[in-house]
Amino acid sequence: MANHKLSRTTEDIKRELTAIFRELKDPRVQGTFLSIIRVDVTNDLSYCTVYVSAIEGMDKAQEAVKGLKSAAGFIRSELARRLSIRHVPALIFKATDSIEYSASISKILYDLEKKRPQTEGDDTAEED
Repeated sequence: MANHKLSRTTEDIKRELTAIFRELKDPRVQGTFLSIIRVDVTNDLSYCTVYVSAIEGMDKAQEAVKGLKSAAGFIRSELARRLSIRHVPALIFKATDSIEYSASISKILYDLEKKRPQTEGDDTAEED
C-alpha cells in the first residue's frame, strides 16, 4: 500500500515539475526543450532526484541543470503550493543524454532499413 502511494506521489511530482519548467524565466531553461526522463523519490520523501534530458544534447542539458539548481528553491515552493503533501522533498537535478542516445539509435535503425534490399513478395503471408 505504501509503495502505491509513493509511486502516485512520484507521478504527481513529475507532472507538476513539467508544468513548472514551462513557467521558469531562466534563459538556460527557457531556451531548451527539456524532458523529464525519470523522477526518483526516497521512501521518506526527503529527496527527489530528477533526471532531465535535452534534445539539443548533453551540453544543453547540463546548462539547463545549472539553471534548475539556481531555481530549486522556487521550484520547491511551487511544488508545495500545488501538491497537498506534508513534506516537499529536496530537489536534486541530474542531466542525462537519453534523448540524444535514443535519437542516434533511431537514426541507425532508419539507415539499416534503407540499406536492406526490398523483397518482391510479402514473406509473412502463408501459402495454401
